[in-house]
Amino acid sequence: MYLNHFGLKELPFGITPDTSFIYSADAHQEALNTLLIGINSGEGFIKITGEVGTGKTLLCRRFLATLNDDQAVAYLPNPTLEPRILLIAIAEELGLRLQGLDYQFHLLKEFNQHLLDLAAQGKKVIICIDEAQSMSLESLEALRLLSNLETEKFKLLQVVMFGQPELDQKLANPAVRQLRQRIVFHYRMPGLKQQEAAHYLAHRLRVAGHRDGDIFPPASARLLFRLSGGTPRLVNVLAHKSMLLAYGEGKAKVSREHVKLAGRDTEGLRKLYWWHWW
Repeated sequence: MYLNHFGLKELPFGITPDTSFIYSADAHQEALNTLLIGINSGEGFIKITGEVGTGKTLLCRRFLATLNDDQAVAYLPNPTLEPRILLIAIAEELGLRLQGLDYQFHLLKEFNQHLLDLAAQGKKVIICIDEAQSMSLESLEALRLLSNLETEKFKLLQVVMFGQPELDQKLANPAVRQLRQRIVFHYRMPGLKQQEAAHYLAHRLRVAGHRDGDIFPPASARLLFRLSGGTPRLVNVLAHKSMLLAYGEGKAKVSREHVKLAGRDTEGLRKLYWWHWW
């Protein structure tokens, strides 16, 4: 690889979410603020949506890292579960085993008691669901019914959902309109702004060990932004391929030509017309 060539300690543009590389773009910080305000409100559902590759999973991990010992968290990265298994999975995340119980009534009774015990310990329960757009309508309704568990003063749990725009389409179904009405806070994540793209590239390079983070000249960074549309995952893919091409030619900087060649080898990019290339 090109680590020694560019003076790096690790690859700067991986597509696996890594909180050590977090770049606080305006949208990312606004989404995190929405989550923290929503959690402090103590009621309802919180929903974060965004296109593929806009950093929802990274935001989810950053959000989880802000929580403290006063909060009991159930994190489901893959919620494609039927309602009964969903309840069991959430309970196990909260330290309660329900597998020996046969009836839904007993499952809910034990789960409710566990929530009351956690509340007595001063703990706030948060259910955090990634890839929520993959949930069935039945499981979404089961989640709403769980949110009915409460005392006279407060809800026993809160639900945070991260999902692609398909989640909004699913929530538009009349069958889950009661859940939709309980979404107190929501935020739609955009991509990076053009002026943020160059800072994003330099930030990740510096975190990876580059002294100055100036491998991408302004013209290369602008083209990379236009091709990716500001989607962080596509920015990472293009930047990695462009650096491979520069390394192959023994160059210390990534040129527009390197970005252009990388773009021709990458799926899912915006179409640029001839005057953009010119």
